[in-house]
Amino acid sequence: MNSNLNTNAITNTKNTSSVEQNKRQDKIVICDDDKDIVRALEIYLSNRDYELLSAYTGREALDYVKKGDISLVLLDIMMPEMDGITALRAIREKSNVPVILITAKSEDSDKVLGLDVGADDYITKPFNPIEVLARVRSQLRRYNKLGGSEGSNKKEVLSCGGVTLDDRTKQVTMDGEEVSLTPTEYEILKFLMSHPKQVFSPRQIYSEVWKDTPIGSEGTVAVHIRHLREKLEIEPSDPRHFKVVWGQGYKFE
Repeated sequence: MNSNLNTNAITNTKNTSSVEQNKRQDKIVICDDDKDIVRALEIYLSNRDYELLSAYTGREALDYVKKGDISLVLLDIMMPEMDGITALRAIREKSNVPVILITAKSEDSDKVLGLDVGADDYITKPFNPIEVLARVRSQLRRYNKLGGSEGSNKKEVLSCGGVTLDDRTKQVTMDGEEVSLTPTEYEILKFLMSHPKQVFSPRQIYSEVWKDTPIGSEGTVAVHIRHLREKLEIEPSDPRHFKVVWGQGYKFE
C-alpha cells in the first residue's frame, strides 16, 4: 500500500513538473538598495509562477531589461549609483515593460514624476502583501495580453479620426504611423475607444484598467491621459480626441 502511494506521488510529481516546464514563467526584476525589502518582495511573490531576479541599483535593473524577456520591473526610487527615476527614463528608451515604482509615503512628488517619466503604477512602503500581489498580477495580465499571449481570435479594429487600434496585433497607429504605447496606455485607449463619446470618471477608468480599488486614482489616470495626448494628438494642449468634461471625467471623440 505504501509502495503504491509512493509510486503515485512520483508519477504526479513528474506530471506536475512536465506541466510547469511547458508554462512560460514571467521574469520579474525586484530592484531596491535595501536587501531586506528585496527579500520581503521575493517572499510575497515566491509562491507564484514567477522567475524573480534581484537588483540593488538602477543600473543592474536596466541591464536586466537590456537583455530582454523581462515581464515586469519593481523599481525603488531612492538608490545610489543610478536612482529609480534615471533608470526608468533609460528603461523607457529600450522597452515598454511595465514598471511599478517602490516609494515611501513622503515621496508624493517622486510618484508623480515617475508616472510622468513612464511608470505604470506604484506601491508604497510599508507594503501590504495583498496589494503587492494584486498590482503585480494586474500589470502582468495587461502586458501579456498586449504581447498576444492571452489574445483571442476575435477581430477587433477600432478607428476614429486617424487613430486606429488593432486588438489582433496590439498595434496602434496615428495617420498610418505606428505609435508605441505602454500596456497601461494601450488599455486606457482601448477602453475609451470602445465607448466613444461616453464620459468616464477617473475612478471608473482606474477600476476598469487596473482592476483595483480606485483610491487616489485621479492623478494617476490624469498622467496617463496626458501621455496619450502627447503621443496621439497633433496639438496636445488642444486635443481632438481625449476630451475633459470638467467635474465628470474623460471621453474619446
